[in-house]
Amino acid sequence: MRAMPEIGQTLREARMHARIDVSEIEAKTKIRAKYLRALENEEWSLLPGPTFVKSFLRTYAQALGLDAKALVDEYRESYEDPSDATPEPIVASPQRPRGVRPPLGPSRLYVIGVAVVSLVIILLIVGLLTGGGGGSTQPSSSAQARHSGHRVAGHSQPGFRGVAGASSVVSVGLQATGTVYICLVGEDGRRLIAGRTLEAGQRTPTYHGRRFELTLGNNAVKLMIDGTPRSVPASAEAIGYSITKAGRRTLAPGHLPTCT
Repeated sequence: MRAMPEIGQTLREARMHARIDVSEIEAKTKIRAKYLRALENEEWSLLPGPTFVKSFLRTYAQALGLDAKALVDEYRESYEDPSDATPEPIVASPQRPRGVRPPLGPSRLYVIGVAVVSLVIILLIVGLLTGGGGGSTQPSSSAQARHSGHRVAGHSQPGFRGVAGASSVVSVGLQATGTVYICLVGEDGRRLIAGRTLEAGQRTPTYHGRRFELTLGNNAVKLMIDGTPRSVPASAEAIGYSITKAGRRTLAPGHLPTCT
């Protein structure tokens, strides 16, 4: 026997006790009414998938003042197939206080690119200074041209590679305009935003990298790519993008990254 009432019954009774209509919860959470009713009726097959069931359940419970963690744990134990669950990391990172953002800094690739370009500029300046002095020891114009050409050929290519590497870096940041679920994965598969639900006005840090994959529970968010706001169209399903310097590409259902 369960130690608590049915999940749907708990949500329905809390909403009715508070005398709140489903449409009011829909406006507050930005979750479609048909999904809210599916949660209350425990019709899990009508929801996009286990990841979004838990996200919507958490958001709905918080809106009603319920223990969201207890309801999500109850769903995991009663309905989730263990093979579908994402394994938890062996060592968890320390929890940061709510609202405290991690320190930001330039990416490693960007720093390397700037360092290489700076080195090339210094070598070119030194070559110009040492090649411009007078006196009888000055090499002939043809020898000087050969020497200068060798210097440029020997050091210009790494500089150009560094600039190209830096130019492929794209920045991504988000600001919630309502309650929204966010999962952001970097190019190395690392979860930068591990399935968080943000409230209106909350922001994420700005991340830098060559490629990102993003899942949004709805369009209640302002998406910033390289400092430029990008619109997110409304959708009845979860929204997914692949983002690179070349632009963003919509991901097909079933190919969205998951963080839960």
